[in-house]
Amino acid sequence: MPKAMLVDTSKCIGCRGCQVACKQWNGLPAVPTKQTGTYENPPDLSASTWTRIQFRGYPGGWLFRKQNCMHCTQASCVSVCPSGAAQHRGEFVLIDQERCVGCGNCVVACPFGSVHREPPNGTARKCTLCIDRVSNGLTPACAKTCPTGAIQFGERWDLIAAGHRRVATLASNGYPLARLYGETELGGLGQMYVLTQPAPFFGLPERPVVATANVLAHWLSGAVATGLIAALPFWLLFRRRRAMAAEGQPAAAEVTARSGDGHGESVEISERRSAPTEGEGGAE
Repeated sequence: MPKAMLVDTSKCIGCRGCQVACKQWNGLPAVPTKQTGTYENPPDLSASTWTRIQFRGYPGGWLFRKQNCMHCTQASCVSVCPSGAAQHRGEFVLIDQERCVGCGNCVVACPFGSVHREPPNGTARKCTLCIDRVSNGLTPACAKTCPTGAIQFGERWDLIAAGHRRVATLASNGYPLARLYGETELGGLGQMYVLTQPAPFFGLPERPVVATANVLAHWLSGAVATGLIAALPFWLLFRRRRAMAAEGQPAAAEVTARSGDGHGESVEISERRSAPTEGEGGAE
């Protein structure tokens, strides 16, 4: 039977014990941070932070969500990985560090923002659902340390049933929008949630879509096109300089490009050929 994790957001108190346990068990280094006006720390997931409690404020108070890899059945990272490093191993989605080429496709494709690369261009890393613990009969470190029982790990079908029971209880106790998230999304998620509010309130996509190589190629082509448009004025300047040099005219040209930030600020680029001053002209 497939294993899974169920996170009951109504029971999470934001203690971040799961963050500490994940760091400790996996030997992940601390990430330097600074106060930016939020209770969240660190500010985001990274290649060295695989589990994080997300704080969301709303009119009724605080919403807490354990954020990490969702271990999707239809996993975007697996679909776009060119080397086969991202792969399913049973219900787990893992990244083989020996095969990862650091292309970053999985980072772009993940609809949950769960995958990150080691800086500057290292391998992609993320939560492994403590496969080393689970394969030896133990529960993941985050579930083991949770003081309120908000994190449960076990047979997926048992957790789905427990999730629906919890949703019914919440709905009858002042949470009419309570729902189980992850039962069917992307073919079924390895980490599911009992939510008390709509998914976007927790920073989750309402209808996550699996990325494919074609979708990724389309995104990359758009990024390349944007870069080409930005470079166009400089290419025209280069052509003008070449034409003027061929005609024997002084190589002077100016181009003014709008920054595109809505403020109308212009940037002037000029280049003029002049005789070297005293002390200049040596080989670099």
